[in-house]
Amino acid sequence: MTQSSSDAPARLVGGGRPTGEGRPTGEERSGAPVTDGGHGPGWSKVPQVTALFWGVKVLTTGMGETASDYLGRTLGPIPAGSLGLAGLVALLILQFRATRYRPWIYWSAIVMVSVFGTMAADVVHVIAGIPYTVSVIAFSLGLAALLTAWYASEGTLSIHSIRTRRRETFYWATVLATFALGTAVGDLTAGTLGWGYLPSGILFTALIAVPALSGRFLGLNAVAAFWWAYVLTRPLGASFADWMGVSTTRGGLGWGTGPVTLALIAPIVLLVAYLAISHKDTPAERPTTATSTSTA
Repeated sequence: MTQSSSDAPARLVGGGRPTGEGRPTGEERSGAPVTDGGHGPGWSKVPQVTALFWGVKVLTTGMGETASDYLGRTLGPIPAGSLGLAGLVALLILQFRATRYRPWIYWSAIVMVSVFGTMAADVVHVIAGIPYTVSVIAFSLGLAALLTAWYASEGTLSIHSIRTRRRETFYWATVLATFALGTAVGDLTAGTLGWGYLPSGILFTALIAVPALSGRFLGLNAVAAFWWAYVLTRPLGASFADWMGVSTTRGGLGWGTGPVTLALIAPIVLLVAYLAISHKDTPAERPTTATSTSTA
C-alpha cells in the first residue's frame, strides 16, 4: 500500500481524488464500471473525504451516543436494541441496493450504525458484565481481523475503491467495528479510568490531530491515517455529547440525552441536505485508467 505522502493530507481532510484502487480487474483497466461478477455496484458507494465528511461524521457519533442512551432508558435495553437493529438492517439494505453514493441513504445508514454500535458496546458491558478494558481489546482484535481479511482479499483498504459488493460488505463491517471500538474506548476513559466526559473529549480532540499531522509531516500512509482518525471520531463526538447530556452529578451539563439528540439532528440534516444539493462530496462516477492501474 504505497501512496505519495503529498496525497495524505488531502485524503484525510481535504477529499483528494483517489490515487489507487488495489488490484485492478479487466473491467477496471478498461474504465468500465465494476459489477463484481454482475452482482455488485459499479459506481462509488461512499463520499469523497472532505472537511465536511469529518464534520458530519463527528456529529453522527455524538447523536448516536445520546440517541442510544435515550432509547435505552425510555424503551428498555431489549426493545431499544431491537429497534436499533431493525433500523440498521433497513438502511443497509437501501445502501446496498443503491447504484451509487446517495448522501441521504449513506448518512442515514451511518447514523443507524452509530446508534446500534453504541447499543452493542453497552450490551457487552452492562448486560454481559464484560469490563471496558476487555471490550476494547476484543473490539480492537476484531477490527484488525476485518482489515486484514479485507486487504488479503482486495489488496487495498482505500475507501475510494468501494465499487464492488464485496468491498462494500468489508467497508460496512469495518465501520460497525470502529463504532463499537470507539464507544468502548470513550467509556473506558470517561468511566473506568475516571477522567470524565469533557477531559476525554479534549483528549480525543488532540489525538485525532495526530494522524493528520503524521500524514503531512511524517509520510504516514493516507489509508492508515484515515482509519486511525475514523476510529477516534467515535469517542470524540460521544464524549462531548455525553458531557452535554448527562447530569451535573456525573460531570455533565445536565441538558438531557433527548434534547441533545434533537439538537444534533438539526445540523446533520442541514449539512447532508447541502451535500445532496451541492454534490461537494460526490465521487468520480467511475474509475479512470490512471487511477485504477495504480496501487493503494
